[in-house]
Amino acid sequence: MSHRYLQVAVTPSVAAAQLRYFGRAQTVTGAPERDVLGEEERAFIAARDSFYLATVSETGWPYVQHRGGPAGFLRMLGPHQLGFADLRGNRQMISTGNIAHASRVSLLLMDYPRRSRLKILGEARVVTSKEDPRLAETLAAAAGVPAAAVDRMMVVDVVGFDWNCPKYITPRYTAAEVDEVVRPLRAKIAELEAQLRDASRPANGAIADTGPEAASG
Repeated sequence: MSHRYLQVAVTPSVAAAQLRYFGRAQTVTGAPERDVLGEEERAFIAARDSFYLATVSETGWPYVQHRGGPAGFLRMLGPHQLGFADLRGNRQMISTGNIAHASRVSLLLMDYPRRSRLKILGEARVVTSKEDPRLAETLAAAAGVPAAAVDRMMVVDVVGFDWNCPKYITPRYTAAEVDEVVRPLRAKIAELEAQLRDASRPANGAIADTGPEAASG
């Protein structure tokens, strides 16, 4: 269950907005200190090849960044912990700097074809490869890169998570997902084309003469 997520997210201002627009507010009490990621969440996270990461700057502005890699590059390290290799990018270091100031982050994981999304709240920290070389090897392998390519990693201690309803999620498909669907169709087309070529050949294997002379006898 995602009781902790809702307890954190439903602030007094949020409750007031719910009361104003819907006539009642959500009240969550007795939530655990942290929500526990279960097998459903583990499978969902392992299948993702991207997610969105939100941090907060010293000026109070939110910053949202897309992170991508091979499926499973965001690794579940335990029932309350996630990690991923922070690979070299544009060197702006905005997320890294924000986390150094304020550790609270929000992750949004999307499955567009199945219209599912998982929201995660957590506290992040940056770990260098020198500080934890074993973790660097683990997260480098998950990202499909050599350990030497990983300068630092981000570890997220999960506070809570919540699943969203599929409403308003437009299904979108990657090139690999489209290829998986159309591959059997391509194979069938190739098979039918081969059958047509075989059917157009004369029985004795000779090439049929369809020129003017053949037509005149």
